[in-house]
Amino acid sequence: MIVGPHFDICLRLFMALLLGSIIGLNRDINNKGTGLRTHAIVTLGSAVAVLSVTNTPNLEAINPDTVSRVIQGILTGIGFLGAGVIIKNDNGHVSGLTTAATVWISAVLGAACGSGHWTLIMTAFLFTILVLVFGGRVERIMEKILKPLD
Repeated sequence: MIVGPHFDICLRLFMALLLGSIIGLNRDINNKGTGLRTHAIVTLGSAVAVLSVTNTPNLEAINPDTVSRVIQGILTGIGFLGAGVIIKNDNGHVSGLTTAATVWISAVLGAACGSGHWTLIMTAFLFTILVLVFGGRVERIMEKILKPLD
């Protein structure tokens, strides 16, 4: 069965939306500042941006640096959204860094979905979910083991 270009575009956009939604759901479950909708829109938007420059009838006419510049713009711009969830309170405690990082990885995953790098996408997504689900526990265990006795 031959699958047309429209199916490929829909698959890339759907995967971006799905992966961002799953990461955002983790943030929602943990009562963090950004959630399913934000992450889903970030991944979808990144995929659309990459697809808009790579999915053209005259691919030979595209400057090879175009995709690189689009991805650079996505990652630079998404930093502003991530910075909005980082908070430093009066006693100097910083929170929101993991959520900011999930916004950033969502943008990267969306760009990769737009490019169709499936092995990279699924491996990075799996590792991201593993860190989000088990990273806090590992961190606490390692702090207990490695923290010098007072």
